[in-house]
Amino acid sequence: MAGAIASRMSFSSLKRKQPKTFTVRIVTMDAEMEFSCEVKWKGKDLFDLVCRTLGLRETWFFGLQYTIKDTVAWLKMDKKVLDHDVPTEEPVTFHFLAKFYPENAEEELVQEITQHLFFLQVKKQILDEKIYCPPEASVLLASYAVQAKYGDYDPNVHKRGFLAQEELLPKRVINLYQMTPEMWEERITAWYAEHRGRARDEAEMEYLKIAQDLEMYGVNYFAIRNKKGTELLLGVDALGLHIYDPDNRLTPKISFPWNEIRNISYSDKEFTIKPLDKKIDVFKFNSSKLRVNKLILQLCIGNHDLFMRRRKADSLEVQQMKAQAREEKARKQMERQRLAREKQMREEAERTRDELERRLMQLKEEATMANEALMRSEETADLLAEKAQITEEEAKLLAQKAAEAEQEMQRIKATAIRTEEEKRLMEQKVLEAEMLALKMAEESERRAKEADQLKQDLQEARESERRAKQKLLEITSKSSYTQSMNSSTTALPTDLPSFNLISESLSFDFKDTDMKRLSMEIEKEKVEYMEKSKHLQEQLNELKTEIEALKLKERETALDILHNENASRGNSKHNTIKKLTLQSTKSRVAFFEEL
Repeated sequence: MAGAIASRMSFSSLKRKQPKTFTVRIVTMDAEMEFSCEVKWKGKDLFDLVCRTLGLRETWFFGLQYTIKDTVAWLKMDKKVLDHDVPTEEPVTFHFLAKFYPENAEEELVQEITQHLFFLQVKKQILDEKIYCPPEASVLLASYAVQAKYGDYDPNVHKRGFLAQEELLPKRVINLYQMTPEMWEERITAWYAEHRGRARDEAEMEYLKIAQDLEMYGVNYFAIRNKKGTELLLGVDALGLHIYDPDNRLTPKISFPWNEIRNISYSDKEFTIKPLDKKIDVFKFNSSKLRVNKLILQLCIGNHDLFMRRRKADSLEVQQMKAQAREEKARKQMERQRLAREKQMREEAERTRDELERRLMQLKEEATMANEALMRSEETADLLAEKAQITEEEAKLLAQKAAEAEQEMQRIKATAIRTEEEKRLMEQKVLEAEMLALKMAEESERRAKEADQLKQDLQEARESERRAKQKLLEITSKSSYTQSMNSSTTALPTDLPSFNLISESLSFDFKDTDMKRLSMEIEKEKVEYMEKSKHLQEQLNELKTEIEALKLKERETALDILHNENASRGNSKHNTIKKLTLQSTKSRVAFFEEL
């Protein structure tokens, strides 16, 4: 009995010592994962596990997001996961998303996985209309999204309707124009065809480079009030703090870059911003909820840190990552060049094979035609020989009749005619006999000539037959030679992958000559990019002009109208902020207080 009680106590203590776990579901932009987490884990433990699973090293851009009472919140790294206001039912769901955005995607995003996650997130925000995108830019971005998914355009594969099930354009853009899905697909495909040669990561980066210039890219908006109680919007992004009119999220009224801000704090619902210049008074605003203030502070601190970090020398870790990325890019470029060469050689071999096959078919057709001509010549020769024999027999018969007529004439002459009437009749008969003999002689001569001509035709026919046989013999010898060439050429593509000599000569040590050549190629790419950018802008303008006539003006949204006004004034995201920051910080603070 005592032993049983001791055994139960030992089991209970062991059970208490075992760490309790709970299930967490992580939702990324293109996958879902589940993890078993210990109850003592902090946010950083879970976040690091997710990053390791994804192979992500640029962790400073991302966070784990959850929603509580219709308000977005981010998991704190130094706080236990279960101490957050997260749902108690399992699995506990978090969304792995970009929390902070780069100023320049091409310079800051190093890893391919980082670029891919940003691409998916920004693409979804544009399609969900959380980021405003004008129609012509939407078509261009859609073409890069198609390139990233389908690779190079192939008219034999990507036939009409292949984009029918794809979500590529915001619904606002589709509803704004009297255009069918086929018409949109035609315009997207026209640009898609021009992106040939771009790998997935390159197409995604081009997408981000265009998207980062959109006014609402990377901006988190919050409803606030200034001291006077005026309702405004606060925008927090990689460049600083921006104040917007609630009806205009495209163009800020005031901007404060991060390098002008010394301190940010809040107390209850009141937020306090201290400018870098201590002579300038602080300015304050109020938000609707305390929870929103916490979120604003997190975003401000993170964006400010990244803003200052960008303006310093890269850390050793970032330098190593960039060096590895450059080497990987160079390796991929050399690999693509090698594959392009192999593809070109394979295509040339296939073209040569097709040409030889075509030539072989042509020779076979010529041989068939020559054989048919030979048979016709033989038939013609037989007919001519038969006709010549008949003509000879007819000539002999006519000669015989002419001789008989001559004998009859001689007999008539020898006959004595007593009376004048008989003499006259006899002369007439003689004359008729002479005429008949003359005609028979002429016919005999004509038949003899025709026989000679037929003999000559027979001789020519036999000569043609001899030449046809000779040509058929030559074609047969050529055909056998072509077949041997064709068999050796057809085998060529199977041998192409084993380019041992070529692949062995491509060193991945990146010697000076390789890096010099690569730098020259990069410089060349820059020049080509500038030319393409100019061409691209022209294409955008052409598309805008082309579809303008199909626009339904009554369906324009407020953002469409604001964007068109900004475009007509020549205002863009960056030059607007630059103009706003030309004023002194003091005057901007005063302007904010007076709004």
